[in-house]
Amino acid sequence: MKRIIKHHAKRARYIIYKETLVDFKEHLWTFIGSFLGIGIVGFLNSQYFTAYDNLFLIGSFGASSVLIYGAIDSPLAQPRNLIGGHVVCAIIGVTVHKFIPNELWLSCALSVSFSIVAMQITKTLHPPGGATALIANIGSAKIKALGYFYVLSPVLLGVLVLFVVAMICNNATSYRSYPRNKGWYKIWLRKYN
Repeated sequence: MKRIIKHHAKRARYIIYKETLVDFKEHLWTFIGSFLGIGIVGFLNSQYFTAYDNLFLIGSFGASSVLIYGAIDSPLAQPRNLIGGHVVCAIIGVTVHKFIPNELWLSCALSVSFSIVAMQITKTLHPPGGATALIANIGSAKIKALGYFYVLSPVLLGVLVLFVVAMICNNATSYRSYPRNKGWYKIWLRKYN
């Protein structure tokens, strides 16, 4: 019995040690990717809008950056989830706001709830997408005035910038690989060629 307890204690120490190890290379690439992704989107924003507009840079991109640069193996960080989740949620957020523009509490609750279910149905679950739907309802007057253009810019264009940077930075080394299933583009090419 004593030997079994020692074995489990040794195993637990090893697991805790491995989970808390600091991998400087991993952290460096996470920093570089997130800095470039958010930096490029922010730079585009600063070139075309005043500092108070912030139309390209929405809060949910920060949460997406955590997933696509810091947790690249997560199913929630994969391209289908990243792009599809944001786009589906943006469409739902704008639609709900158009139907219920004056009851903020109701439009926010419906936007987020419908978005979660839609992402589950379309298999594009990406938690920051819920924030994208919410921003369509609580954003500035300029964001609300965009209507369905909000889906294209900032959401789709911003997410595509984040995705391209993630593809470059996460595949720059031999020990990081994004997306997790690299065969997705081969299937897509076969389907459309």
